[in-house]
Amino acid sequence: MSHHLDCPLARQDPRLDITDLYVFRGVGGTVFVTNHSHSLGGEDVPRGFHPEGRYEIKIDGNGDAVEDLTYRFVFAEREGGDTADGAQTYEVRRLAGPEARDPSAEGTLIARGRTGGTVGTDGGGRVWCGKAGDPFWIEPDVLHAVGRAFKEGTTVDLSGWSREGARNLFAGHTVYSVVLEVPDEELLPVTGEERRIGVWGLDSLATDAGGWRPVNRAGLPMIHPLFTQFDEELGNRLNQNAPADDLRLHGEAVVDAVAGVVRAYGTAQDPEAYARFVVGRFCPNVLPYTIGTPASFGFARWNGRSLTDNAPDVMFSFAADTPVSLGIGRESVTSKPSSAFPYVPAAG
Repeated sequence: MSHHLDCPLARQDPRLDITDLYVFRGVGGTVFVTNHSHSLGGEDVPRGFHPEGRYEIKIDGNGDAVEDLTYRFVFAEREGGDTADGAQTYEVRRLAGPEARDPSAEGTLIARGRTGGTVGTDGGGRVWCGKAGDPFWIEPDVLHAVGRAFKEGTTVDLSGWSREGARNLFAGHTVYSVVLEVPDEELLPVTGEERRIGVWGLDSLATDAGGWRPVNRAGLPMIHPLFTQFDEELGNRLNQNAPADDLRLHGEAVVDAVAGVVRAYGTAQDPEAYARFVVGRFCPNVLPYTIGTPASFGFARWNGRSLTDNAPDVMFSFAADTPVSLGIGRESVTSKPSSAFPYVPAAG
C-alpha cells in the first residue's frame, strides 16, 4: 500500500485516511491530488469525506519543510446520511504566509462546489472532488514480505512467491479524490528561482475542545509500508508531527530499519552510512516538485508523482539497496487515468 489504511487512527474512519498524494503537470497548471476513503475499508463504514474533518494540501516554497501555502477543503454532511451515496457540498480556502500554518486562520474562500462536478477557483484554477477509481497498484505478498524485512532486519523473503501469480490487491477498488489544479502564477511567488516546492497532504479531525487533531499525513509514497506495517505505534506517530520534525523524531528508527536490511543483503560496505543517506532523502517526508516540469517519481529522480509512476518498485529497491519488484505495473489498474481534467480514473 502507499498509505492505504496505514495506522489505527486511519482505519477507525477511512474517510480521514490519505491513500496517496500525486503532484504533476496538468493542462492548466500544477495538479495536486489526494485520495481518501478507500473501498478496502469495508462496506459498513461511512464513505466520502468527513463533515467534521479538514483536508489540506500544504506547500513549502523555500525548502524548510514548513508550509508557505495551504489549500483547505471542508465538506458538508453527505446527502442522505453517512451510509448513502449522496453528494457533498464543500468549500476551498487558500491560506498564505503565517496563515498557512495556523489552524485557527480563516484564509480566503476561493471556491464552493459539490462532489462530482468541476468548479473554478477565484485564481483561475479548477477543483473536482468525488468518487474515483484507485490508480495505485500493490502486490500483497511482496508488500508483506517487505514490511517483515524492514521490521526484522532480514532480506525480503519471496521464496514462496512467483511473478506469474502476481496480482493487484486494489484492482477494481475506489477512492474519493480531491483534485486541485492551480495556475503556476499562483504558486511561483512562494518559491525561489528554481521553482521548487515540497508538498504534503494532511487530514485532521475537529476535537471537542475546539482544536484539530492530525489523523493522517502523506508526502513521499510507500513510507508507511516500509516501516509501519508491523509497528502500528510508529504508524500513528508518523502522522502526528510536522515534516520539519521528521528527522529529529524518527530518523534513528528509520536508520536502524534500513541498515538492518542492507546489512542482510551485504550490498553496502557501510550499511549505516547508506541508511543515513536514505534517511536524508526520506526526511522531511515531503514530495518534491519543480513547477512547470513533467512529473516523474522514478529511479533517476523524484520530481512530483504522476498517476502512473511505479512508486513501490522505486521505494522498495532504494531502501533495500537491491532490486525489489512487484511483478505488476500500471497495466493491472482496472480503470485508467485520463489526460483531461480531473485526470483521476473513473469509478468502476
